[in-house]
Amino acid sequence: MDIDARVEAWASLQLVPGLTARALFALLKSLGGPAEVRAVSQATLARFVTADVAAATRRGPDPGDLERTLAWLALPGHSLFAWDDPDYPASLLAIADPPPAFCYVGRRELLNRPALAIVGSRNATPQGVEHAETFAAALSAAGLTIVSGLAVGIDAAAHRGGLAGSGSSVAVLGTGLDRVYPAANRALARKLSEGGGLLSEFPLGTPPLPANFPRRNRLISGLSRGVLVVEATLASGSLITARFAAEQGRDVFAIPGSIHSPFSKGSHRLIKDGAKLVETAQDVLDELRLVTLSPLPGTPAATAEADAEIQGVAARVLAALGHDTAGVDALCERTGLAADAIAVALVELELSGKIAPLPGGAYQRLR
Repeated sequence: MDIDARVEAWASLQLVPGLTARALFALLKSLGGPAEVRAVSQATLARFVTADVAAATRRGPDPGDLERTLAWLALPGHSLFAWDDPDYPASLLAIADPPPAFCYVGRRELLNRPALAIVGSRNATPQGVEHAETFAAALSAAGLTIVSGLAVGIDAAAHRGGLAGSGSSVAVLGTGLDRVYPAANRALARKLSEGGGLLSEFPLGTPPLPANFPRRNRLISGLSRGVLVVEATLASGSLITARFAAEQGRDVFAIPGSIHSPFSKGSHRLIKDGAKLVETAQDVLDELRLVTLSPLPGTPAATAEADAEIQGVAARVLAALGHDTAGVDALCERTGLAADAIAVALVELELSGKIAPLPGGAYQRLR
């Protein structure tokens, strides 16, 4: 982006140690824009904020940090959004504590389009990953931008699905945008920077500190019209995002799972607390009063049509597997088939993408 005095002033304020959003709001409300805040005396600043904050604001950021930030912002596709930008996301301005400024890489227009957050467990099951990617692709095809946190597991699957549709995807990071965490998602982050977006309120160079991730979750929900939790344990950070969503007046959705799976406990807790149970992407669109004109993947009709392609022994095994997990011994009992016949059918079903193996020799249906 073009670096003018206004952008430089906002970048400077973002880098001032200890200058919170609340303190900055008090200064801007009283003094005007960011350039005026940077220009006034320490004594004037101290009339509105504590002496320490006034001194740090007058002193300004480390010159090296500011130079690196301005050089980063000058790169193609790199931006700084601030409160006084005309295209600052309207959805963020509506939350209790929007960031005064944040850095962004990617397509700016995505931040003011209808969006849905999809979040869930880092240690996701194969079925959870399949759900996240399928739902995200369908909802993106219907025009929703998919927002998530770039974590492994459900987040990464949601981003992949979002990038596959017209709505694309935006990741909110808990680090500076010059760092990708986890490193395993560097290729995904590159795709998001090219066809979607990456956003962070943290200054460049910020490491992945544990406290950053619950904080960034309020932006994941804040950017979105609702939050869909795919899989979550009772200790999952996804429940924090869902709580922020409820506090911000957003819809909360959850996909139910097996009563035996720890990865369904968090989703079931949300449903008990009032989250909307969803089984298809169309359920989400209906709740958000959005219309899709074409059949979506994962609807009962689409699933039935896909299952019709599986015949013979494989069809019997798939029916016996149902929608919970089971091993070869259990499938032998349910079907009356020999173990070698079951094994051949399981290979066929796995190659066709219908099932996935789990640790311990069990299998899980994907579709």
